Formats: sequence, C-alpha cells, structure tokens
Amino acid sequence: MAHVPELENKISEIIAKMTIEEKIDMLGGHKDFCIRGNERLGIPEVKMSDGPVGVRTYGQAPAYPATIGLAASFDRSLAKKMGQALGKDCQVRGVNTLLAPAVNIYRAPMCGRNFEYTGEDPYLAGEIAVGYITGLQGEGVVATVKHFAANNQEWDRHTISSNMSERTLREIYLPAFKAAVRKGGVQAVMTSYNLLNGIYASQHPYLISEILKGEWGFDGIVMSDWVSVYDGVAAANAGLDLEMPSAVFMNQKTLLPAIKAGEIRETTIDDKIRRMLRVMFRMGFFETTAEDKTLLENPPESAATALEIARGSQVLLKNKKNILPLNAYKINKIAVVGPNANPAVTGAGGSSYTAPFEAVSLLDAVRNKLPHADIEYQPGLFQEDLSAIPAYYTAENGEPGLKAEYFKNSDLSGAPLVTRIDKNISFFWAPATNPVAPSDQFSARWTGKIKTEKAGYYQFFLQASHGYRMWVNGKKLYDCWEKFQPVIETPRLKLNAESWYDIVLEASFDTGRQFVKSSCHFVDMSGLPQAIAAAKSADAVIVSVGFWKETEAESFDRPFGLPFQQVELIKKIAKVNPKTIVVLNAGGNADIAAWLDNVAGLIHAWYPGQNGNQATAEILFGELSPSGKLPISIEKKWKHSSSFGSYYDADGDKTVNYDEGVFVGYRHFDQNKIRPLFPFGFGLSYTKFSYANPDIRLTAEKIEIAFDIRNTGAVAGAETAQIYIHDRKASVPRPPKELKGFEKVFLTPGQTKQIFTELPLSSLAFFDEDAGSWVIEPGEFEIRIGSSSRDIRLTESITVSGNLEDFNNQ
Repeated sequence: MAHVPELENKISEIIAKMTIEEKIDMLGGHKDFCIRGNERLGIPEVKMSDGPVGVRTYGQAPAYPATIGLAASFDRSLAKKMGQALGKDCQVRGVNTLLAPAVNIYRAPMCGRNFEYTGEDPYLAGEIAVGYITGLQGEGVVATVKHFAANNQEWDRHTISSNMSERTLREIYLPAFKAAVRKGGVQAVMTSYNLLNGIYASQHPYLISEILKGEWGFDGIVMSDWVSVYDGVAAANAGLDLEMPSAVFMNQKTLLPAIKAGEIRETTIDDKIRRMLRVMFRMGFFETTAEDKTLLENPPESAATALEIARGSQVLLKNKKNILPLNAYKINKIAVVGPNANPAVTGAGGSSYTAPFEAVSLLDAVRNKLPHADIEYQPGLFQEDLSAIPAYYTAENGEPGLKAEYFKNSDLSGAPLVTRIDKNISFFWAPATNPVAPSDQFSARWTGKIKTEKAGYYQFFLQASHGYRMWVNGKKLYDCWEKFQPVIETPRLKLNAESWYDIVLEASFDTGRQFVKSSCHFVDMSGLPQAIAAAKSADAVIVSVGFWKETEAESFDRPFGLPFQQVELIKKIAKVNPKTIVVLNAGGNADIAAWLDNVAGLIHAWYPGQNGNQATAEILFGELSPSGKLPISIEKKWKHSSSFGSYYDADGDKTVNYDEGVFVGYRHFDQNKIRPLFPFGFGLSYTKFSYANPDIRLTAEKIEIAFDIRNTGAVAGAETAQIYIHDRKASVPRPPKELKGFEKVFLTPGQTKQIFTELPLSSLAFFDEDAGSWVIEPGEFEIRIGSSSRDIRLTESITVSGNLEDFNNQ
C-alpha cells in the first residue's frame, strides 16, 4: 500500500517525542487483548478480540459458520458479507482488531483447528480470505491473517518444526497469506507457534522481513500468537512488531541492554512503532472511538448473514435413490436421533468458540418444518466432556487423585525428585515454571486406582507434549514413548460395575512449554434401545452426529474417526430403517467410509453457526437446493492421505518433514491415481448443470475464459464452476491439476448464463528453486473446467511461446 507523505511525517513527529522506554512498552500487549496506548502523546489503546466466527472475547455474540464451511461455499460475496457483519459486531463491542481470518492449509483430517481454516487449496483459501478481509476492514476494523506460517497440526505446536522445501512453501503454504497482503490489503499478520525449517515463526527473519515485509511490501503490524515468543532479541530483529498478550520477552529488561550493546538498532524499534501508528491512522483510530452503542448487540442482520452463509456452505455428499429432499407432506412420523441434534452444536472449541445469544437446534429446525408430523427425539448417546476431572484414586477407598512421582531425567530412572498427590492430571507448564521438577528433560509417573460405578465401556484419554503411555489393569492402552502414534480412536475397555482397576500413567517432557492431561469416562449408551425403537417406526430418520467444542478444538488433535459409540449408533439405526440420513458436524473427514454404505443420505454441515440448522432443515425438506462444495478431499482411509507417514513426529526429533511436497490433497490423489471417497470440489445438488461453448484466449497480460452453464434440471440451484490448469510438459513434477479460478452462479430451471473470468499469467507458473523465482515455461497448457476436481466438463489448450510480460508482481 502506498505511503502518504503527510501521514508518514506526522508519525515521525510522534516517534520523535517518545522515549525509548515508551517505545519498548508499546511492543508488548496490554490487558491481554490490547495494544498499549500513550495518554501523554494521544496514542489510543487498540482493543482486540478473538475470531474468526464471532467477536467472542467479551461475552455472547452472533456466531457464524466455521470458516471451513465458508470456504465450502466457494462464494467470495459471502466471505465479504461475513467480514462486514463481523465488523459491525466489533463496533458495538469497541473492538478495533479481529484476530482473523485463519488460512492455514488443511493437511490431515486430525488437525484440531481445521474447522478454522479454509481448506486444502491455496488459491481457494486466498480468495475466501480476501473477501473476508475487505469486508471486515471496510467497516473500520483491522483484520489479522494467521498463522504465519505452516501451523498445520495442533499436537506439540510449540516445539514442532514444519520442514519443507522452498517450492512447497511458496506454492502451497504461503499463497493465501500473499493474497491477503497483496490483494486484500490486510493490516495485521499473526505468526504461528511452530518452527519453520528449524526457526520459530515469531523470530524468522526470512519469513517476516524478507518475504512478508520485503517481497510482498507489507507495511502493517506483525504480531505473535498468544505466548509464542521465545527470544525477545531474535524476534525483534526478525521483524516481529508486537508480542501478545504481554511483553514477556520484548520488554525493557531484555531490549534496552541489547540496544545499548548494539545488538538491536533503535531504528528497528522505531519501525515497529511506525507500523502500529500507521495502521491506527489508516484505520481512523485517532479520529473515532471504537465503540458504537447505537448498534444492537444481537442484530437481526447478523442472524440473517449467519443463515445465508450456512445455506451456501453445507455439502450434500450422498443421496441414494434421491431420498432427499424429503416430502414434508408425506411424512407422518420422523425420528431425530443423535447427541448433536439437541442442543445446537454451533461451533468447535478453543479461541474461536463463540457463545451465541440464541441458536436453533437441528431438532427445533425439523419441528419448524413439520408442525403437523409426529417427531420423536432420542439422543441415543450423550456428549461426554473429555476435559472433566477424572475419577482417579490413590488406592481402594483412598483419597482422590493419583500418586505422582517426578524425576529429574526423561526416562523415570533413579529415585523421584518429588512425590506428591495430583488431584487430576491436567497440567500446562511454561518454560521454567514447573514447581516440582527441572524445567527441561524431566519425567513423571502417576499410579493409583479407578472406581467404576456401572458396567460397560469406558474411554481413556491421555495426551502429553512428548512421550507418554498408559496401562489399565496391566493392559497397555497408549504407547507413545519412543514413537508418536496417531490416535485414530480413543482407547476403550469394557469394565465391570462397582470394581476397582489399577491405572498407571507415564510421561516424559522435553524443553519449552510442556503439558499432560488425562481423563476417563463412562460411555453412556443406555439410550440406544429407545433410539432404535423410534427409528423402526419412522418414515425417515435424521441422525445428527460428529464432534463438538470439547472434542474438536485448538491445542490438540482429534482422532481420525467419530467416537465408536456414534458409529455404532449410525449402523444400528440404518439397519432398522433404510431411510437414514446423517448430518455431520466436523472440521473435515471423520472416517466417513467406515459407515457411509449403511446410510441413504449424508450432509456435511461442518459447524454451522447459530442459524445453520435452519439451513440444514431447508435442504432436508427441499426448500433449498444444496450448493456447497468440498474444500477438501475426503480419503477412504487415513493411509490414502497425502500426509500419511509424514504428519506425526514419528522419530521424536521435533520435526515433521512435509514429504509430499506440493502434492497435497487432490494434487496427491491425482498424481498417485488414488480414488478419494469424495473429491475436492464435489457437492451434490437437487438439479443438474451442463457446460458448453468454451472460449479461451491467451493475451500478453492474462488468460480470458468464457463458457456457458445451463440449469437442465427442474429446480433452481447454484453451481460452482472450477477452473484448473495443467502443464502438459514441465521440467519439474507438477500436479495434474491446480485450481486457479472458480465462479459460483445461481440459475433457475432452463436458465443459461455465460461465465466470463480472467486468470493472471501467474496462474501458469511454478516456483523454480534454482532461479529463486516464479517461472512460466514455454509449452502447452490445458485449461480444465469442471464441477469438481474429478468431474471435468470442458478442456481447452493454450500455447505459451515465451517472452511473456513480467508476472511476478501479479
């Protein structure tokens, strides 16, 4: 963004009046969610809030669908509307800066924050981010694109290094950030927790100073994620401007001596202050107060926007024998089954979870559509809070808790340094804060008993930041001591009633931030017989299952599949009623293949926000033709995934090598000729669309594309045409397809529209590591246009002869 000389001069005058102490004090967060103001110089305090699906930091707020659902809409206009609505929600709460959007790439289904991200494709992620950012900042609120960069897993996120080639970084993991900066004009960038190629993102000079601020010309604020700075001098010199939520490292104690010693230049500090002041002036924070009490806290416009996004985002994945839409006039009885049907599951957990003022449950949404039918609700199962305090005891009839032994080494050897009783196993230790053991290289063992009340299945949960293992009555349930194993399903045991069982937990801890948490829960399946009985006598069954805010959330990765009891519920219900439709809440794949053949219909609703279940009911009963498309590929098995074998830190060296390179998601499935369960870009509709009359032209500046789409079905609907490029012959391995454009069009029955779009020449390029730049090689390229990555309807070729105009700045 071009600098205004008058503004820059004004900023220089303010900086000249500041003491070095005042400057450094501004580099650390204030009150957890603020940039510190300066009353003496009239610098305003800047108030932030978590996002991206609601202004959630200060209490209840409108809750919008998860951003992976927004990506599933393939709708730039919806992304902008969501940003605009969030901007108004910020204004009424006095919020200047929203910590959103998040654009990290969906690499594996287990990543705990996939629901916050925008899918597996970098182009799609960037386009959705640009709409969101321009909508939000158009309302005078700073957008913060995050997490820069390669935060593609939640397990051990503070110490894992995401290692990849330069080409992989440039083609897959940076484009959405580049689009946010160059096309969206984003004013703030948040760094990630993890390391990138061995260097923490918050102190990565190549990432921050060379690429972001240098190549891309970003002139806004670079802030850390919360508690993700590890070295104040290194972070300051690398280009980090603001440490959040407070100045633990970038403070006077650390930086003043470094400035005096010549390790940091004062001009480096000045640049950080300049960036903060520039954003404050640019966004009008000096002229206006952030809080606007003339606006409603829960306006109907926000609810309408939340509903509109949900309508565009939900994906119909299966519709056997056109069971959907259900005919409301022919239904006398319908059964609604499953733990997610009531109360409403609006969002997943962590820093994005927004508590809405009100939310429509799927049960109520179905009732609203069938006021005269018999609707029977049976949860069948009950959601378990996996963060609850476990029922552990030191011995039979002993005191609550487990006997804890802490060792000053990583292998539990020798005598314990400390022995005590831990009431529950849920600890998070920042560096040098463990009160009972050395800050680095320690281990612990917990022993005791668990007392059962009922007979049945019990699930055991254990997770730690390094090695861990667990035994119950001598049976080993977890063994992740030497080699990290993916938790495909939470271990369970069938136990007797009123019985005592021995339990042993062990964990080893490395350097940096360390955690351990464990719990045990009874799997309550007592409602299953009633659910089966309701399903038997119903004309159709809607089964609402999936994860929720306690089981899919920030700071941990979830299992690949649904909890076993939910799979049992689906299969048993479908066995007694062939007209079973599943509505799924999840941030991605949930081992759908394990139960897909048993059901007649499947809607992936993601996390639909406060009004999303109304949209689901509209799809179920034909008021709305579904138009969402998958922003991810859904694999049949975890071993088919592009990151299988390279997602977890198998050898414990705190590195994850992105061995798949640029072949992520559908690129991997195409390259290796593996058929996914559902391909990227797939989504069923209640109508059909035909493609015709392609007209593709290459000019010296762009690629012009025109084609027709016709609704050949009987109902109105929307289609997303996807434009992929294919380089027929390249000097490096390139994916068979790369998404470079998409257009969503709404058509009435029989209606035809011409789609016209343009692709920049950069769409044809790959990153040449030898040249250190983007390259378009002469030759033939195919432009492939289709309804999904596996449903190509039109193909036309263009020939690049060389001597193209410079495209690196596009």
